[in-house]
Amino acid sequence: MVDDLAELEAVGEAADGAAALRLLTEGGPRPDVVLMDLQMGAGMHGVEATRRITALPDPPAVLILTTYSTDADILAAVEAGATGYLLKDAPPEELLAAVHAAARGETVLAPPIAARLLGRLRTGGPSLSPRETEILQLLAEGLANRQISRRLFISEATVKTHLVHIYDKLGVDSRTAAIAAGLATGLLRSPGG
Repeated sequence: MVDDLAELEAVGEAADGAAALRLLTEGGPRPDVVLMDLQMGAGMHGVEATRRITALPDPPAVLILTTYSTDADILAAVEAGATGYLLKDAPPEELLAAVHAAARGETVLAPPIAARLLGRLRTGGPSLSPRETEILQLLAEGLANRQISRRLFISEATVKTHLVHIYDKLGVDSRTAAIAAGLATGLLRSPGG
């Protein structure tokens, strides 16, 4: 996609977040802006890669370019230090303008993303912490408490405590209702999405 934009030069490409981090730390050409997807198959996902990249000394701006637009995805990326968030269906001129803006240190949000965040702020919808969102996503994937605790390296008691907070924030009393509320409010991606 970047190769189609004559004003930009791609200095590297990575299949996952760990490979992107290696490109930035092994002395190759340093980009002004990293275009980062959120889901890149096996390996380090985009949010963690963004967190690690933005923690580097004199880091490049990280601009998320993805198909995922749930509140959880957006908030996780922004909390990880992303400079902006665009959807892959953005027109080339919008992408070009966003890359230039990110290189100048400006925040860039695709109009649908900005509208979604503003709507969220205005309605005061439920807001889960990144860990609560992660646990809710694992619930939606069908994992039991023990499996969640093993996956996240936390105790089952901690998982249960997070579930109590999730239920309270979403105003529900069961796993199924929490998943349904998460999908309805945009906190979770739809299955297969």
